[in-house]
Amino acid sequence: MWLNDPLNWTNPGGILDRLGEHLEISAAAVALGCLVAWPLGLWLGHTGRGGGLVVLVSNATLAIPTLALLTILPLTFLGFGRTPVVVALAVFAVPPLLANAYTGVRQADLEALDAARGMGLSGGQVLRRVELPLAVPYLAAGFRTAAVQVIATTALASFVNGGGLGEIIRTGFGLSIAVGGGQILAGGVLVAGLALLAEVVLGGVERLITPRPLRRDRQRAGRPRPADATGRA
Repeated sequence: MWLNDPLNWTNPGGILDRLGEHLEISAAAVALGCLVAWPLGLWLGHTGRGGGLVVLVSNATLAIPTLALLTILPLTFLGFGRTPVVVALAVFAVPPLLANAYTGVRQADLEALDAARGMGLSGGQVLRRVELPLAVPYLAAGFRTAAVQVIATTALASFVNGGGLGEIIRTGFGLSIAVGGGQILAGGVLVAGLALLAEVVLGGVERLITPRPLRRDRQRAGRPRPADATGRA
């Protein structure tokens, strides 16, 4: 089996090299998506306005095929290299991050909000001290969804020589099926396994960073589902 050969792991361009590239690209894309989506979603949720904007942005980004962005962006001022790959994948990460940030704030307990305003807290203080902590489960759920989707989709970066585990699959297709079939299968297993591992690990992290009172509320009410484009859970 292709995975059993130690040289396929350690050689330059082998599994370990491609895995490192895959994780670097995915992490950068999700981080960029968070920088764009979280502040916007939190602020729109706090103001109670912009629900239509959340729908518009989420639907627009979902409607654009990631592969199309991967092929178009290198022809822009971004040029070739890893930057257009990261930007394309970040666009793909925005919908779950934005929708869950918006929903997390909108789902904040009304009694807690009234109490905070009664104490004389400003709008910004209410957002930072009350709404943001209460939105943590939704932010974590959106992050997990975005990260798993990006990790799985990063394999497409190989079509524009972007690196990652998809290069193993692409190289296998360049060979005959008799020779490269095992390599293609191995690449697919690695990408799927990495995405599943991310789901399990981030699910555990999501539980750890959720405050215990909110965790108990979630257990009584049921785990909040990732929000859709309308911001509804």
